[in-house]
Amino acid sequence: MRKMSDIVRNQDPVALPPNATVAQACRSMRDRRVGAVLVIEDDGRLVGIFTGRDAVHRVLAEEKSAADTKLAEVMTRDPEAMPPGKRAIEVLRLMEDGRYRHMPIVDNDKVVGIVSRYDFSGLELDRLDEETGLWERI
Repeated sequence: MRKMSDIVRNQDPVALPPNATVAQACRSMRDRRVGAVLVIEDDGRLVGIFTGRDAVHRVLAEEKSAADTKLAEVMTRDPEAMPPGKRAIEVLRLMEDGRYRHMPIVDNDKVVGIVSRYDFSGLELDRLDEETGLWERI
């Protein structure tokens, strides 16, 4: 039974302060090949999340300047987050129910990682591989 700590181990999530610009966030997402940036205060506390969808819906569609718009203006505030000890299946269910593509993982008010729906597809393949191995032994 996988826990979130198994998935986010040694992860260095993309994080920026609320006063960073949308342009900075988009460059960070492009450079790191991720779909979300965590918005974190100086004390490490998670205050928001900014995704590629936010860039489209809250910046481009509203004809705002990516260079001038701060993340604090367009981020999703106080996103739901899960602890690293939470079972992966519970997090996936919450993501499905809430229609979230990304879920921050927070331990004692400090961000330790982020998971995306993509991360769970690898877990499903691992599970299928394990089941195939079981069937081959029967």
